[in-house]
Amino acid sequence: MGKNRRRGKNENESEKRELVFKEDGQEYAQVIKMLGNGRLEAMCFDGVKRLCHIRGKLRKKVWINSSDIILVGLRDYQDQKADVILKYNADEARSLKAYGELPEHAKINETDTFGPGDDEDIQFDDIGDDDEDIDDVSRRFLLQVTRKAVNE
Repeated sequence: MGKNRRRGKNENESEKRELVFKEDGQEYAQVIKMLGNGRLEAMCFDGVKRLCHIRGKLRKKVWINSSDIILVGLRDYQDQKADVILKYNADEARSLKAYGELPEHAKINETDTFGPGDDEDIQFDDIGDDDEDIDDVSRRFLLQVTRKAVNE
Protein backbone atom coordinates (compact mmCIF):
# COMPACT_ATOMS: atom_id res chain seq x y z
CA MET A 1 0.00 0.00 0.00
CA GLY A 2 1.44 3.36 -1.06
CA LYS A 3 1.83 6.12 1.48
CA ASN A 4 1.87 9.01 -0.98
CA ARG A 5 -1.84 8.95 -1.81
CA ARG A 6 -3.53 12.32 -1.53
CA ARG A 7 -6.96 12.96 -0.11
CA GLY A 8 -9.59 14.75 -2.14
CA LYS A 9 -10.23 18.45 -1.63
CA ASN A 10 -13.01 19.64 0.65
CA GLU A 11 -15.21 21.76 -1.59
CA ASN A 12 -17.69 24.23 -0.14
CA GLU A 13 -19.37 25.39 -3.32
CA SER A 14 -22.81 25.48 -1.72
CA GLU A 15 -21.64 27.94 0.92
CA LYS A 16 -22.92 31.46 0.22
CA ARG A 17 -20.29 34.17 0.05
CA GLU A 18 -20.74 37.90 0.31
CA LEU A 19 -21.42 39.64 -3.00
CA VAL A 20 -18.43 41.75 -4.05
CA PHE A 21 -19.16 44.95 -5.97
CA LYS A 22 -16.65 46.80 -8.17
CA GLU A 23 -14.57 49.64 -6.81
CA ASP A 24 -12.70 52.32 -8.73
CA GLY A 25 -10.00 50.77 -10.87
CA GLN A 26 -12.15 47.67 -11.35
CA GLU A 27 -14.71 46.68 -13.98
CA TYR A 28 -17.16 43.86 -14.66
CA ALA A 29 -16.46 41.79 -17.77
CA GLN A 30 -17.70 38.76 -19.66
CA VAL A 31 -15.22 36.15 -20.90
CA ILE A 32 -15.13 35.94 -24.70
CA LYS A 33 -12.38 33.40 -25.24
CA MET A 34 -9.91 31.40 -23.18
CA LEU A 35 -6.39 31.82 -24.58
CA GLY A 36 -4.43 29.43 -22.39
CA ASN A 37 -1.37 30.07 -20.23
CA GLY A 38 -3.51 31.81 -17.60
CA ARG A 39 -4.86 34.40 -20.03
CA LEU A 40 -8.27 35.15 -21.49
CA GLU A 41 -10.01 37.68 -23.69
CA ALA A 42 -12.88 39.53 -22.03
CA MET A 43 -15.35 42.19 -23.08
CA CYS A 44 -15.61 44.70 -20.26
CA PHE A 45 -18.98 46.35 -19.72
CA ASP A 46 -17.39 49.76 -20.31
CA GLY A 47 -17.15 48.73 -23.99
CA VAL A 48 -13.44 47.83 -24.18
CA LYS A 49 -12.13 44.37 -25.14
CA ARG A 50 -9.21 43.50 -22.87
CA LEU A 51 -6.58 40.78 -22.55
CA CYS A 52 -6.87 39.53 -18.96
CA HIS A 53 -4.39 37.64 -16.83
CA ILE A 54 -5.68 35.13 -14.24
CA ARG A 55 -3.88 35.85 -11.00
CA GLY A 56 -2.18 33.12 -8.97
CA LYS A 57 -4.88 32.80 -6.29
CA LEU A 58 -7.48 31.80 -8.91
CA ARG A 59 -5.19 29.80 -11.17
CA LYS A 60 -5.93 26.03 -11.12
CA LYS A 61 -8.41 26.58 -8.27
CA VAL A 62 -11.24 28.53 -9.90
CA TRP A 63 -12.08 27.28 -13.39
CA ILE A 64 -13.13 30.08 -15.71
CA ASN A 65 -15.10 29.29 -18.87
CA SER A 66 -16.29 31.26 -21.84
CA SER A 67 -19.25 33.61 -21.14
CA ASP A 68 -18.57 33.71 -17.36
CA ILE A 69 -18.98 37.05 -15.56
CA ILE A 70 -15.74 38.18 -13.89
CA LEU A 71 -14.40 41.17 -11.99
CA VAL A 72 -11.18 42.57 -13.43
CA GLY A 73 -8.68 45.05 -12.06
CA LEU A 74 -7.73 47.67 -14.64
CA ARG A 75 -4.10 48.65 -15.14
CA ASP A 76 -3.17 52.34 -15.00
CA TYR A 77 -0.33 51.96 -17.48
CA GLN A 78 -1.99 49.50 -19.95
CA ASP A 79 -5.64 50.11 -20.83
CA GLN A 80 -5.89 47.02 -23.09
CA LYS A 81 -4.81 44.63 -20.30
CA ALA A 82 -6.41 43.71 -16.97
CA ASP A 83 -6.12 41.18 -14.15
CA VAL A 84 -8.91 38.79 -13.12
CA ILE A 85 -9.80 39.40 -9.48
CA LEU A 86 -12.95 37.30 -9.02
CA LYS A 87 -15.28 34.95 -10.89
CA TYR A 88 -19.00 35.28 -10.19
CA ASN A 89 -21.21 32.18 -10.24
CA ALA A 90 -24.58 32.35 -12.03
CA ASP A 91 -26.55 33.28 -8.88
CA GLU A 92 -24.17 36.13 -8.04
CA ALA A 93 -24.29 37.38 -11.64
CA ARG A 94 -28.10 37.40 -11.53
CA SER A 95 -27.95 39.37 -8.28
CA LEU A 96 -25.57 41.91 -9.84
CA LYS A 97 -27.95 42.28 -12.77
CA ALA A 98 -30.89 42.78 -10.38
CA TYR A 99 -28.95 45.49 -8.50
CA GLY A 100 -28.33 47.27 -11.80
CA GLU A 101 -24.56 46.72 -11.69
CA LEU A 102 -24.58 44.73 -14.95
CA PRO A 103 -26.31 46.01 -18.11
CA GLU A 104 -29.55 44.38 -19.26
CA HIS A 105 -27.94 42.94 -22.42
CA ALA A 106 -25.48 40.87 -20.35
CA LYS A 107 -26.06 37.16 -20.97
CA ILE A 108 -25.56 35.11 -17.82
CA ASN A 109 -24.30 31.56 -18.33
CA GLU A 110 -27.00 29.22 -17.01
CA THR A 111 -24.97 25.98 -17.18
CA ASP A 112 -24.02 25.67 -13.51
CA THR A 113 -27.62 26.06 -12.29
CA PHE A 114 -28.60 22.65 -13.68
CA GLY A 115 -28.69 20.20 -10.82
CA PRO A 116 -30.32 16.94 -9.75
CA GLY A 117 -34.06 16.89 -10.27
CA ASP A 118 -34.02 19.39 -13.14
CA ASP A 119 -34.54 16.82 -15.90
CA GLU A 120 -38.34 16.97 -16.21
CA ASP A 121 -38.10 18.62 -19.64
CA ILE A 122 -35.91 15.89 -21.16
CA GLN A 123 -37.75 13.29 -23.25
CA PHE A 124 -36.21 10.23 -24.89
CA ASP A 125 -37.43 8.54 -28.07
CA ASP A 126 -37.53 4.76 -28.53
CA ILE A 127 -35.86 4.86 -31.93
CA GLY A 128 -33.42 1.99 -31.38
CA ASP A 129 -36.02 -0.66 -30.46
CA ASP A 130 -36.42 -2.30 -33.88
CA ASP A 131 -34.61 -5.53 -32.80
CA GLU A 132 -32.31 -5.55 -35.81
CA ASP A 133 -29.25 -7.65 -35.08
CA ILE A 134 -25.75 -6.44 -35.96
CA ASP A 135 -25.13 -9.69 -37.84
CA ASP A 136 -28.11 -8.96 -40.13
CA VAL A 137 -26.78 -5.49 -40.87
CA SER A 138 -23.29 -6.77 -41.68
CA ARG A 139 -24.70 -9.56 -43.91
CA ARG A 140 -26.76 -7.03 -45.89
CA PHE A 141 -23.73 -4.78 -46.25
CA LEU A 142 -21.55 -7.65 -47.48
CA LEU A 143 -24.27 -8.67 -49.93
CA GLN A 144 -24.42 -5.14 -51.35
CA VAL A 145 -20.64 -4.97 -51.67
CA THR A 146 -20.43 -8.34 -53.45
CA ARG A 147 -23.28 -7.40 -55.84
CA LYS A 148 -21.48 -4.18 -56.68
CA ALA A 149 -18.23 -6.07 -57.29
CA VAL A 150 -19.97 -8.62 -59.55
CA ASN A 151 -21.70 -5.91 -61.59
CA GLU A 152 -18.41 -4.09 -62.26
